Amino acid sequence: MDIAPANAPQLHPRVLGLDVGARKIGVAVSDPLWITAQGLDTIFRQNKRKDLEQLARVIRQYEVAEIVVGFPLRLSGAEGTQSDKMQLFAEDLRKHFKLPVHLWDERLTSSQAHRILKESEISIAKRGKAVDRMAAMLILQSWMEAKDSASTF
Repeated sequence: MDIAPANAPQLHPRVLGLDVGARKIGVAVSDPLWITAQGLDTIFRQNKRKDLEQLARVIRQYEVAEIVVGFPLRLSGAEGTQSDKMQLFAEDLRKHFKLPVHLWDERLTSSQAHRILKESEISIAKRGKAVDRMAAMLILQSWMEAKDSASTF
């Protein structure tokens, strides 16, 4: 029987983070230690079937066990039309993949992603291509940190 040392890092199942827009889906995945969220290629939306096929490839490749979807709330915290759309999208993911799907407050993640990319001095053209990925990383990273801090108490 293999017994891990007491100070061995705890491995977690991978989690997929999504920043869902009308035309693109920003994608990130957790590392097995839940230290960082790593950005993946942005999915350019076509139709529901093809979008789910692309997500299925990522889920298989990274052996994803849970999904976190950015939940757009108004600055006041109230839900709006986009919130309703994300609830339906999350329900589609639950039914299709049979995985837990969590909605996570994404307020200000896109503006934070733009600010981070601007500070990194990446060209405007490259920034536009990376913002969805960065937003997905920020959504997933904040979810992991909240989950981790909740489990330490």
